[in-house]
Amino acid sequence: MTTSPAVPAPASDSGRILHLSELLGRPVTDKQGESIGRLDDVIVRLRGAEHPLVIGLVAAVGSREVFVPLEQVSSFDGEVLKLTSARLDLRQFERRHGEVLLRADVLGHRLIDVPSAHLIRAADLALQHRAPEWVLAAVDTHRRSRGLLRLLNPAHPDQHQFEDWANFEPLIGHASSALLRGPFGRIRRLKPAQIADLLEEASKAEETEILGQVHADPELEADVFEELDEDLATRLLGARTDAEIADVLTRMRADDAADAIAELPQRRRQPVIDLLPVGQRTKVLTLMGFNPTSAGGLMGVDFLAVPADIQVVEALAAVSGSHTLQPEALTSVHALDERGRLCGVAKLVTLLQADPALRLGEVMDDDPVRIGADTDVVDVAVLMSDYNLITIPVVDENRTMIGLITVDDVLEVTLPDDWRRREAAEPPDSRRGKKT
Repeated sequence: MTTSPAVPAPASDSGRILHLSELLGRPVTDKQGESIGRLDDVIVRLRGAEHPLVIGLVAAVGSREVFVPLEQVSSFDGEVLKLTSARLDLRQFERRHGEVLLRADVLGHRLIDVPSAHLIRAADLALQHRAPEWVLAAVDTHRRSRGLLRLLNPAHPDQHQFEDWANFEPLIGHASSALLRGPFGRIRRLKPAQIADLLEEASKAEETEILGQVHADPELEADVFEELDEDLATRLLGARTDAEIADVLTRMRADDAADAIAELPQRRRQPVIDLLPVGQRTKVLTLMGFNPTSAGGLMGVDFLAVPADIQVVEALAAVSGSHTLQPEALTSVHALDERGRLCGVAKLVTLLQADPALRLGEVMDDDPVRIGADTDVVDVAVLMSDYNLITIPVVDENRTMIGLITVDDVLEVTLPDDWRRREAAEPPDSRRGKKT
């Protein structure tokens, strides 16, 4: 993932700059300079990939909040906001589709910092004049000192740490406005595991909005649920109807779907299973029949198996055509004899380096490491480590292949919980590169 670098508060030669915190509370006067109220909020309109456009103000006039179009203000950056028109619509302000209130929705609220895949709080916002418009240009992510701390440290003035608004995804809690961000906003730049981490860090309101955006892409939603902490996934799925749960589980890997169903309340398991497509239901029921701490409970049932007498070029074509299998399962091709028994395994790199005209049986390992479904998970991990395996086939007593375990499956169950969700190290170039 490429990211935009952090940017300082824009310089004056880029256009005039205003900080929202300094604007709020400024007097609003009529054309003759008589005070009529104070600035309560600034309204911007979302417009996809472009910086949000400032379209107006919310002024507190007595006990009422009223809308003031930006074109009715003579000087937006003055100490006093003076109206150019003698007429002001005094009807109570009501937000329209696509509008965001910077004080109410963004200032002091958390945003998704997309390059770092974290939730950050907006300490301030920078508005920039890009003639003839004013736009929301940047977010101040620096937590400024206040009160006693500032008094004790007068020699160290507050530092602003502005970053381009394009790096952030707002969580504004306004569904009709959120639609203007695109199918699921800038979240599309994140990996499923990163979105899962965000959900585990989010408040209830934040997770609802994040999930609402992810729901626009069912495949991504399924991938995110595969990465979620077990307890959180169970809670989020449990809040849905049986049909909605089945819709998510249908797109998940069968082993992850089986684990998710096992965590549901007993009364909900069978109704959800009954709603799964026949193929997924069969896989899930098969996996649920194994002890979860055994190889059978860990394996996936989707793998690539071909006859041992085909040519290398045909085996590679089978890999190329296996679009529904996870990439980790395609690092090896499993050869079967005429009775359907596992008789060899060929690594993908071996096939790529071999003469395409050779038979698979001539390049494969004809005595591959394999395990039974009742093998303990720890033993599986030891075998894969000892033999430097990325995958390991699972066979029954007749040597018929029934599943495949990948190294990520083993890591998921052997890493301690506090290691699995520890803070990941940022790549050294994570704040450099081209904009996406």
